[in-house]
Amino acid sequence: MSRLLTAIAQRILWSIALAIFLTITILPAATWASGLGVYNGHLSSCPASNNCVMSQDADPKHAIDPIAYHVDQDTALQTLLKVLSVVPRTEVLEQTPNYIHAISKSRIFKFVDDVEFYFPANESVIHVRSASRVGESDLGVNRRRVEQIRLALRDLNI
Repeated sequence: MSRLLTAIAQRILWSIALAIFLTITILPAATWASGLGVYNGHLSSCPASNNCVMSQDADPKHAIDPIAYHVDQDTALQTLLKVLSVVPRTEVLEQTPNYIHAISKSRIFKFVDDVEFYFPANESVIHVRSASRVGESDLGVNRRRVEQIRLALRDLNI
């Protein structure tokens, strides 16, 4: 009888531990991801942490230039999609005529970054926001990713 009670107690403890782990790691990331998109012509603001860059209304710590293009908007969007298809561990999750949401995962720990691109009407720029879902710092990964995408698009003469 005591072995049975011990086994039941262990299973309950493992269940509680698993629930706590999922609450701490997965649910905040999913909640963060739901706040993405374009609202009133703007991408969401960066959090106070050092793991986000954006090209719209950002403070100096988070600011990055938008990506300029010199072709029509649809060509720029299609070219960006082609570039994203070769960025390692990156997957486009959502695409509209003026918005792209992709995720990019880190190689070892599989941390997820949300990368957003917004094509405002009557402007020849792509506004960008790239942010880690968890953590305080990304060691500059989001900024480097955006700059590499900018260079790839420039090489393709958009």
